[in-house]
Amino acid sequence: MTFASIIVPAFNVQSTIKETLFALLAQTYPHFEIIIVDDGSTDETAHIARSFEDGKKVRVIRQVNRGLAGARNSGIAAARGDVIGFCDADDLWVPAKLASHIAHFDANPHVGISYSGSALINNRGDLLGAAQRPRLKNVDAALIFKRNPIGNGSAVVLRRAVFDAIAYRPQHETQRDWYFDETFRQSEDIECWLRIALSTEWVFEGVAGLLTHYRISAGGLSAATDRQLAAWERMITKLEMINPAFFVVNTPDARAYQLRYLSRRAISSLDAPRALAFTRAWLAESRTPLIEEPVKSVVTLAATMALSMVGRATLRKAVSFVSRGRRVGAPV
Repeated sequence: MTFASIIVPAFNVQSTIKETLFALLAQTYPHFEIIIVDDGSTDETAHIARSFEDGKKVRVIRQVNRGLAGARNSGIAAARGDVIGFCDADDLWVPAKLASHIAHFDANPHVGISYSGSALINNRGDLLGAAQRPRLKNVDAALIFKRNPIGNGSAVVLRRAVFDAIAYRPQHETQRDWYFDETFRQSEDIECWLRIALSTEWVFEGVAGLLTHYRISAGGLSAATDRQLAAWERMITKLEMINPAFFVVNTPDARAYQLRYLSRRAISSLDAPRALAFTRAWLAESRTPLIEEPVKSVVTLAATMALSMVGRATLRKAVSFVSRGRRVGAPV
């Protein structure tokens, strides 16, 4: 019997945490615990979390705000499971998710990091009809660096042994080891996954199905893009000492993919200047995304040009008109 720990980092998520916890408690695999890490919330999150606490299946840890990485580290330190998964307190797991990952590990002892595809939902929890469908097999460090097949932090389940292999304790830390780097408030996921890929022999492999519902919020996307790029670049500076040759070969292509991703984020926020700047930057860095993913790249280029030509206000009106038509059943 494999016992699993599901860690739920929670910060000011009073509107979604109940739905998340009910979805986790509905898992068909019975041998698990839920550890809610209230990361210094100032709304009703702590009260809601405590209402689920039973001392057995569900536990709550409350701490001063340490960010997502710090909340996950506290959860890992408290976890009793041989397998550890994460579900952010605004995302959902489908009932069979944990069982699918446990079966995956049982059948593949070399796999240390298991993940799934994710269906995208909006703030109301409605399915958007879009999904993250990552590559499931033949995943190496270069692919993780360029494309991060895991996609989001609620899609992944890992063996405890993987975290044991990368544990470290900074000089100022007196309470517990770090697994995720708490100095990162963005790009903490990819930093951890790439560090695992570069420093251990554990295999990354996905399972079929859209087993996570990943919530997309349009608010504040563009404002975070510059900070996200800075964090991503700092990740390279930190990790390149592990394998300098790897970064010499792979950084231009990976940076182009990152810049293209940020361009799409800016497009989603209808921020034409940022979208155009990021698009020019990724084309100057490397044309590999155009070769490896021509459809997605061309769509990104076309959307950037359309946004730059028609402007934010006109495009917002068009999007509003289309959305209104869909709500009333008009053909679009």
